[in-house]
Amino acid sequence: MPPTQILIEITYLVATALFILSLKLMSSPSTARHGVWAGELGMLLAICGTLLNRGIVDYHWVAIGLVLGSIIGVPLGMVHMTAVPQRTALSHAFGALCVTLVGTSEFYLRTPNVPRFMMSVLCLEVILGSLTFTGSLMAAGKLQEILPQRPITYKGQNIVNLGVLAIAIGLAAFVVLHPDRTHIFPFIVGIPLLFGVLMIVPIGGADMPTVISLLNSYAGLSAAAMGFVLDSKLLIVAGALDGASGFILSVNMSKAMNRSFSNVLFGAFGQEQAALAGAAETRTVRSATPEEAAGILGAADKVVIVPGYGMAVAQAQHKVRELYDALTKRGVDVKFGIHPVAGRMPGHMNVLLAEADIPYDKLLDMDEINGEFPQTDVALVIGANDVTNPAARNDASSPIYGMPILDVDKARTVMVIKRSMSPGFAGIDNPLYYLDKTLMLFGDAKAFVGSIVRELTGGHES
Repeated sequence: MPPTQILIEITYLVATALFILSLKLMSSPSTARHGVWAGELGMLLAICGTLLNRGIVDYHWVAIGLVLGSIIGVPLGMVHMTAVPQRTALSHAFGALCVTLVGTSEFYLRTPNVPRFMMSVLCLEVILGSLTFTGSLMAAGKLQEILPQRPITYKGQNIVNLGVLAIAIGLAAFVVLHPDRTHIFPFIVGIPLLFGVLMIVPIGGADMPTVISLLNSYAGLSAAAMGFVLDSKLLIVAGALDGASGFILSVNMSKAMNRSFSNVLFGAFGQEQAALAGAAETRTVRSATPEEAAGILGAADKVVIVPGYGMAVAQAQHKVRELYDALTKRGVDVKFGIHPVAGRMPGHMNVLLAEADIPYDKLLDMDEINGEFPQTDVALVIGANDVTNPAARNDASSPIYGMPILDVDKARTVMVIKRSMSPGFAGIDNPLYYLDKTLMLFGDAKAFVGSIVRELTGGHES
């Protein structure tokens, strides 16, 4: 084996080990940053190893690709934290497009001298890449609110969707048996592109966290298939890690929302709820001023803060850190209750609170914190709607019935910071807001929390 090839293999081996280590380190908040660094170093080594490959005959196109990728990637990497979910969806789209283009070029370069197994993998690569590309673009559009967030459904939707996918798979099987029929291949690319759109259309905003992790899985599996086609062990391992981790996360997210994974996998799992959005109850609610809220919080012994997407939109995480500091100095025991699907992507709230340097041991997941709410003086909900809705426990007619929620209604006092009484992603009213123990704190989360901090600190914010 030539020395250059030995160096490439060693580089790939180290990169593979770093990818595995990265995934392991990112499983804990305390080591997540090191995990990101390990993953970045692994990707750098993977790129360098690829550039050493003697199969590259012209580096000009490679250089152009690196420059264009950097021009697109740098701005994408500098988006605000609230835009990370849609940026993640766009990353999936770009990766899937790459897989589809590579698979298409390999098909026309190799056909008809392609073994049946390899042709099967190549078709699988293209089908997964195509549907992930358009599906991810649709998800990004919904997250950015360019497209309607409400589910768009119609009778027999699952049959139509699965029928479209079955046609693509059937054509792929035909091409595997008859590789000389190259005129069919464009349909194997185009039909999954349509399926990707149809797959996301019936999904509402409340289900976007699961969709993001599912698309991540599809992108990883398509990359692993491309690794078989290109005979790249590194790509197979990296794609398998991505696909497996995304799949496991999707299953866990489905459980957190009390949905069957098969329901998520085949789409149309968000039902039309537009009519429910306008059915908000007309009962009165109790509200409070920042001064009153500060007095209640300052007199408490135990406070649980429950963040939601409203906190992310208001960029209030740093003010929440100031509130945590102010209450802690008063001797108040402050913890955070994190729901698995709070926000618009898995771990969204954890990332935001970690950005504000809130201690990791104060961030408790739903199973850990729920048992503490009955002993909690104040549950402060900041921009979270559906994940605190008691209807999930006691209203069998509710679209979110059966979904595990944070039991904030069991605290002695509940305070909810919210701009208005508008419903959350699921488009349904929240009975929590009408309880006698609940105080509504209307306003922008960042401004309202800042006002509470000023009251607690005598006008001196940190």
